Amino acid sequence: MAEAVETMDGWYVLHDLRKVDWTKWNKASVEERNAALKQFKEHYLAWDENEKKEEGSFGIFHIVGQKADLMFTLLRPTLEEILDAETALNKSALAEFLIPTDSYMSVVELSKYRPDQDGIDPETLPETQKRLKPILEKWEYVSFYPMSRKREGEDNWYTLEKSKRGKLLYEHSITGRKYTGEVKQIITGSTGFDEWEWGVTLFAHDYLQLKKIVYEMRYDTATARYGLFGDFYTGKTLTFETLEEMMHV
Repeated sequence: MAEAVETMDGWYVLHDLRKVDWTKWNKASVEERNAALKQFKEHYLAWDENEKKEEGSFGIFHIVGQKADLMFTLLRPTLEEILDAETALNKSALAEFLIPTDSYMSVVELSKYRPDQDGIDPETLPETQKRLKPILEKWEYVSFYPMSRKREGEDNWYTLEKSKRGKLLYEHSITGRKYTGEVKQIITGSTGFDEWEWGVTLFAHDYLQLKKIVYEMRYDTATARYGLFGDFYTGKTLTFETLEEMMHV
């Protein structure tokens, strides 16, 4: 039996995807729309204050295409705090104009493929803790997608020896390093939490870099032979001001 790899787990993450009910929104009075946005601003400022205290993070994104209009990404230290934030959003006046289309639950994850060095547990290092409790980049563009590893006949990731898996992932990381400064990523684990095994959230200043990095990584064996992917959600990062502009279009 192949050896399982210990994971280091950080903040919980919810990707919450919704469409805007534009018909209902346009039929609402100016006063109702303004009141909904004013109330939502309180949520936004609370999320922002939470992030400044490094007690979580968040992002709001305008999604391209028909799968969703908005993606709210919330990071919190506990599942209970995720539930509280989600419930508060559901009870908001703005949520009356939003239709849930999808969601994804996971936790920030790093794998311990390499042994402890000099007897030091890598999970205790400040740089590791920073990666496990990330502040979301407010770069212009985002791409989120779930993925799993194949378990089909000869192409079964979970029957590979640990050293083989580690080597394939190292080769995979070399491709990613080519995009240092162009793309940043957060990997979240979702085994036992959601349908897929991982969630990948990518940030870029140039929208095309999201395509380029995923395309190039398709040629790495870890992906070419063992990768399975769900729907991709891509779009633009929103501030409260740009969200307000979007809703007034």
